[in-house]
Amino acid sequence: MKMQTNRAKIEAAKPDLTPMLDVVFILLIFFVVTASFLSETAIALASTEANEETVVPLESESVLITIDADNRVRFNAQQRPVIESQILANIARYKAENSGIGIVISADDLSAVSTLVRVMDAARQAGVINISILESSI
Repeated sequence: MKMQTNRAKIEAAKPDLTPMLDVVFILLIFFVVTASFLSETAIALASTEANEETVVPLESESVLITIDADNRVRFNAQQRPVIESQILANIARYKAENSGIGIVISADDLSAVSTLVRVMDAARQAGVINISILESSI
């Protein structure tokens, strides 16, 4: 009789691992499924050495747009800045004169990125495909 009670105590002392293993497998499946749907998006940046070989020269078919530190936009080094609402119209005028036009944007280091993006958006809306950004400040 004593032997049966000890055996029953030993059996009762063993924890049942089945529910814990079920939870671990469910968590594993959850993490595998969610990890397979994650994708990272990034912008591929060209190295400086590659950019030195493919420098776009300023030709007559390129328009230089400068953005100064006060976010004023000028076309082809004009003295008078262009108001923001006229950027698209000016780019469209240059595009009408030459359909294969390229835009080169030179932004000052202290200028706002939003101004640069607005100029790029205006160029895309005007149908310009070739848009380049100069690294140096004015």
